[in-house]
Amino acid sequence: MKGIVCEEIGKFTFRNDLEEPVLEEGQAIVRIRRIGICGTDLHAYQGNQPYFSYPRILGHELSGIIVAVGTNDAGLNSGDQVSIVPYMHCGECSACHSGKTNCCKNMKVFGVHIDGGMRERVSIPIGHLIKTEGLTLDQSAMLEPLAIGAHAIRRSGLAAGDTVLVIGAGPIGLGIMALARYAGAKVIAMDVNDERLAFCGSWAKVEHTVSALQQPKEQLAAITGSEAATVVIDATGNASSMTGAFDLVAHGGSLVYVGLVKSDITFNDPNFHSHEMTLMGSRNATMEDFDYVLRAISAGYVDIDRYITHRSAFSDMINVFDSWLKPESKVIKALLELND
Repeated sequence: MKGIVCEEIGKFTFRNDLEEPVLEEGQAIVRIRRIGICGTDLHAYQGNQPYFSYPRILGHELSGIIVAVGTNDAGLNSGDQVSIVPYMHCGECSACHSGKTNCCKNMKVFGVHIDGGMRERVSIPIGHLIKTEGLTLDQSAMLEPLAIGAHAIRRSGLAAGDTVLVIGAGPIGLGIMALARYAGAKVIAMDVNDERLAFCGSWAKVEHTVSALQQPKEQLAAITGSEAATVVIDATGNASSMTGAFDLVAHGGSLVYVGLVKSDITFNDPNFHSHEMTLMGSRNATMEDFDYVLRAISAGYVDIDRYITHRSAFSDMINVFDSWLKPESKVIKALLELND
């Protein structure tokens, strides 16, 4: 079986001798057709991804076709198109027992902690498959990154009519903006890149944009009248941005960290307490979030065609991957295609 292995930092190897997956009870064999390239994949390749070891088969933004499955209660059959929920939770810890499978104590993320989907076929637990009839393969593969944003929105308690500041116009931040608009919220986008901010307006239909390089507090004040937002979601994974976000939260407001950074974040306690601010992390997503995204895409609310800016045949990925790391490539979301 063909596949791509990240052997070590900065090195991919194309293999044609990978073991075929074996069909076991409670699992299905899925032929992979689309693989989204995530920031996690980029970080792993560059050597700055936490909780990571080599060699590893990357790939967790996936869609494909079931080629073998046993009798099941989920109504899945051979030939069904599916998306994969890559968060392999233990089902035993306190988080799992409380329904928070996204932050399982013993979490093994497919393509991060265990080998993932950059190969022709994989074996997946039936409970981690979502039938995506009516969606394209591209749309199905994008359920996972967009579900990350849906989970952050749900964590924040955002409701229709609320105003949210989303910091970071990368693929996760853009998804948060589009899905917050789907939820009926008013969205302010903030980023350092003017071209990306313009995309926030045309693609995510945000009401306002703020340049992080040009007195953002003053810009925010002109929009909200208070120099702050009730809900702030930081999707940058940048320590400076995440620290500065505290100053953009209104009294009684909430700050949600979606981005992950390998360093400490500090804040001024008197400011934190005087605002009675709520600070929360948002990790991964649950089935509820995947369902929310599926509904949004089915309703035509998320334009996946423009979200995916770069493509490659699976066999050509190693030749183009380095170019996707360069800012001048202007990648929002890259996608690998495995054809029949």
